[in-house]
This record gives sequence, structure tokens and C-alpha cells, in this order.
Amino acid sequence: MKRKININEVTEFISAQSPETKVYLGCDSERYRMNGVWYADYILAVVVHIDGKHGCKLFGEVITERDYDQRRDRPKMRMMTETMKVADLYLRLAEILNDRTVEIHLDINPDERFGSSCAINEAIGYIKGMCNVIPLVKPNAWAASYCADRLKSLKIS
Repeated sequence: MKRKININEVTEFISAQSPETKVYLGCDSERYRMNGVWYADYILAVVVHIDGKHGCKLFGEVITERDYDQRRDRPKMRMMTETMKVADLYLRLAEILNDRTVEIHLDINPDERFGSSCAINEAIGYIKGMCNVIPLVKPNAWAASYCADRLKSLKIS
């Protein structure tokens, strides 16, 4: 999947739904090496849960960027890039999200045995400060951990 999220399309879809419709935003990333250089694919997901009880519509995109993390086991820069990308997505949709239940999901594990925990305080603070939303982290961050992760494997153009 290499297409970008069409904000107008997402906004129109959300606008056409009832006020009970819930919106979940998440971002995941995958690091890989190509020609001796590290890159990361950042996968953004917008899950629109129709009426909060029916099916959902999923919007997503993959963004490829250089990964500058020095330590693979402590991916702080990559975790913060995920956080900034999902915050930016929220801000681009903020006008339509005002009166709806919205959750931001971060693919960060609070357990210190996992490398992503190195960015948990900064990531939560960033989302609170930029979006005025308290984000969910693993194991409750399914829009990042499952939806965005699954989007990466889909072959949508």
C-alpha cells in the first residue's frame, strides 16, 4: 500500500456518520535495511467505527523514511516519529473529530523489557500536549498494534 490518506475523503466519510461513530487513530513502523542504509515504513491507520457498534471503515497509508536510531533495541527516534505522525493526522482531522469519541493508539509497550518503552513518557506527553488526548499504549493500542500492522501487509494501490 503506497497511497496517502485522502483527508477530504476521510472527513466526508466521518461527516456522513452519526455522532455516535467513534474514531481510532494509530501508527506502527517497521525497520529494514536497504543498500546498507536503515529505513522505516510508518503505517498510519484511521479506523471509523460506525455508530460505535456496527462495522468499520479503515483508511491508511505507508510513509517510508530514513531511520536514524543508533540502537535497534532502543528505537526512541522511531517511536517518537510514529507519535508525531499520528498527532499530525489527528490535527488534520481535528475539525471533524470535535464532538466524537476519539482514541489515539501508540504502538509502545510500557514494559521496560521491551525497547519501545524508552519513549513512553515523551510520547504520551507529546500526544497530551499536541492533541489534548490521553493516548492508549500496548496492550490496549489495537489501532496501532493490529490495524496499522495489518495494513502494511495489504497490497492496495
